[in-house]
Amino acid sequence: MQLPAKRAKMTASTNFQLLLESAKNGDEAAMSELVSKYETEVRLVARLRLGNALRPHLDSLDLVQSVHKSVLLGLRSSRFDISSPEKLVALALTIVRRKVARKWRKLKRQQRLSNHFGELQTLPALLAGLNTSDPDPQHEATIVEATAQVLQGLDNTEKQMIQMRLEGYTTAEIARQLGLDPDVLRVKLSRLRRRLRASGFENELL
Repeated sequence: MQLPAKRAKMTASTNFQLLLESAKNGDEAAMSELVSKYETEVRLVARLRLGNALRPHLDSLDLVQSVHKSVLLGLRSSRFDISSPEKLVALALTIVRRKVARKWRKLKRQQRLSNHFGELQTLPALLAGLNTSDPDPQHEATIVEATAQVLQGLDNTEKQMIQMRLEGYTTAEIARQLGLDPDVLRVKLSRLRRRLRASGFENELL
């Protein structure tokens, strides 16, 4: 009973490797078939990762096309482990998340939040705008209130950490400017992320 299933698995693996080779050699039909294996999930993640604050600056369709390009370039250079459909999907989702984070950091380096959003009191509204859930005024108001309560319980250093992180500073840069050990800072940021997630905020930009 197990032998036919094993053979079927081996055949599927062989077929997938042949598909990869064809796509790598420029076969457009093969590339389209590869894309179809991850595109639906990538589109979903792209829409979810673009909160209100990022949607004006990054189109989800452009983001998905950029993922396709990265996958193809990685395939041709043998840079990625794409030995199975599952690894292909995981790779594509990782790429789209990283592209969103890089776009945000680049945007904020060009236009620091201190010039655009004002004082630290605007952080709850900013965090709500970055929330990855679909835009909903009532839900956004709830997130603003919940994150405001979290922020009220933070000291000035913790608020600065969040502000600088959203401005595009790296962990090392924040640690250097605040005089903190980078490992200690990572622990503090991890705890802050958990508290914000508990309030309903979801995003990977912090």
